[in-house]
Amino acid sequence: MEVKVCKNNLAIAPRKVRQVVDLTRKMTFNLALDQLKFLNKVSALPVYKLFLSGKSAAKDKNLDLNNLHIKEIKVDEGRALKRRRINSRGRASGISKRSSHITLILTDQAEKDKE
Repeated sequence: MEVKVCKNNLAIAPRKVRQVVDLTRKMTFNLALDQLKFLNKVSALPVYKLFLSGKSAAKDKNLDLNNLHIKEIKVDEGRALKRRRINSRGRASGISKRSSHITLILTDQAEKDKE
């Protein structure tokens, strides 16, 4: 059985979030939680909270919490806010403040069991 949780419109650029997500990919759930707890990155806290939300959702669906695995975790680009920064000589340049969408799919079966 699977559980899907999402975090949309996170105000951190996707490339910064992907650095954290790539560390946790293909880990067991508890090992990934420990990794995120002590990681010194800004995006580690929202990803950690997403994992806790996934754990709570798995508990509600009566999944085995000791056997949770990360089936899929991905980071997509969200909406970019367009801003202007003032330059010299009366000019302005554009700035894109990027956001992220994180999707986490948890399962209580190992990937090896499906093969």
